[in-house]
Amino acid sequence: MRRWRATMTGFAMREGRGGTRMKTNLRRGIGLGIALTLGTIGPMMRGYAQPPLRTVRELERRVEELLRRPEFATTRWGILVESLDRRRVLLAREADQLFTPASNMKLYTTAAALIRLGPNFRFRTSVYVQMRPDERGHVEGDVILYGRGDPNLSTRTLAGGYLTPFFELADQLVRAGVREVFGDIVGDESYFVGPRLGLGWEWDDLQWYYGAEVSALSVDDNFVDVILRPGEREGDPVRVILSTPSTHVTVINRAVTAAAGTPQRIELERGLQDNVLEIRGTMPRDSLGYRAAVAVHHPALYAATLFREALERRGVRVHGRAVAADWKVRRERPLDLRQMIELAAIESIPLSEEIRVLNKISQNLHAEILLRVLGAEVKGEGSAERGLDVLREFLQEIGARTSGVRLRDGSGLSRLNLVTPAATVDLLRFMDRHEYGAIYRESLPVAGVDGTLERRMRGTPAEGNVRAKTGTLAYTFTLSGYVTTARGERLVFSIMANHHTGEAAHVLSALNELCAMLATFAGR
Repeated sequence: MRRWRATMTGFAMREGRGGTRMKTNLRRGIGLGIALTLGTIGPMMRGYAQPPLRTVRELERRVEELLRRPEFATTRWGILVESLDRRRVLLAREADQLFTPASNMKLYTTAAALIRLGPNFRFRTSVYVQMRPDERGHVEGDVILYGRGDPNLSTRTLAGGYLTPFFELADQLVRAGVREVFGDIVGDESYFVGPRLGLGWEWDDLQWYYGAEVSALSVDDNFVDVILRPGEREGDPVRVILSTPSTHVTVINRAVTAAAGTPQRIELERGLQDNVLEIRGTMPRDSLGYRAAVAVHHPALYAATLFREALERRGVRVHGRAVAADWKVRRERPLDLRQMIELAAIESIPLSEEIRVLNKISQNLHAEILLRVLGAEVKGEGSAERGLDVLREFLQEIGARTSGVRLRDGSGLSRLNLVTPAATVDLLRFMDRHEYGAIYRESLPVAGVDGTLERRMRGTPAEGNVRAKTGTLAYTFTLSGYVTTARGERLVFSIMANHHTGEAAHVLSALNELCAMLATFAGR
């Protein structure tokens, strides 16, 4: 069995991957802030307070000066800036060359989903039985919790506690007369086909929330919050709190409380094929604590376990176990939903709201789910490859420049994605003039205001102006979106930096500065 280990110190998680590596989870408040890197780059911005740029030539010169700084000697830059109002190119640098987009891939996935599925599309999660309960409330056979990819089956949109969506389903079963189940609780994820991980993901992503396994039956973003607190006395075990608490995750706690003032060293290890979480290290008595978001293995089984626990808390006796069924199981034992009875169901928020969550916080799991739902709804197979077929056909239909472009996942976590600034601008331009353009634009982070841009570009003309999608992987930083100039001209841009092995703060500051330049541009 393969296992891996990561060592972390301090209270917050390390910077996350595939968006900004430490994302702010907007409504759960789980402390995965982006301050590690992004909070330090405001003072480093140079040039935004200078006089407005009045000609394209001045803009080109200032951009070239920025890109020639010593810290970018080995960095590859791809830039394309166009006027949406006049269809004129203002800046172009390697715009037709291929770059790793990181989370700029989410622009492609959410655009295709919005067009192909429509803004009112909703995900439905159902509970099926073979026979209705008898007069005693007995259900003979399995109770099937069937997922269709709802990415928000969690406390992010449902108030009242971690098991709220399952309590709602359990309450519906009780109202339908269910009192006792003589069978298993089956978490069915067979709506999706293929592996739960993306092509080109790295193994050291998989323990953390941003590399969570993809399932048609996902709950709480397929991770648990691990919260550590020091014990009362030196030598006491560190206190461990899991949210959501569940029997699905086993904790082996070897971490101990150390003397006040000593360094904190905490190690977490979760096997790639299990849910045994081992915690080691020391935490000083005066520590503020430690928090991490650890992905769970086999999400459908996790969901079935939580649902079984919710049923029991509602007074329904369950004689069977929590089990899971995927597409391979259903090839051997097909499930004909037309022959089943739906006793309970919940529906998600509309897609127009979901892509806002997805793009604002750069949620990898939601993007991967959406990719597979596209495959299921448009191509009849809920696989990543069929979803990518939908994306490719969509780009061809809108006339995007796709020569050489290679799409390998929906979130940008894959290191095998290759796109161009030109293709990205083509996509953004098309979406701007589409009837769903306002929904799409409003899903993007706003500089200095929210999402992954909340702490960036504050105090500059770009604040409250730039709407753009961020992207971050090792050595990769991207930003693509919309900005309005000082003269009110609307611009679309895509800026991609690859092979940057220097300080992340330098390149992030440069991206911010480039946006500020565009916002102050006063030329024609």
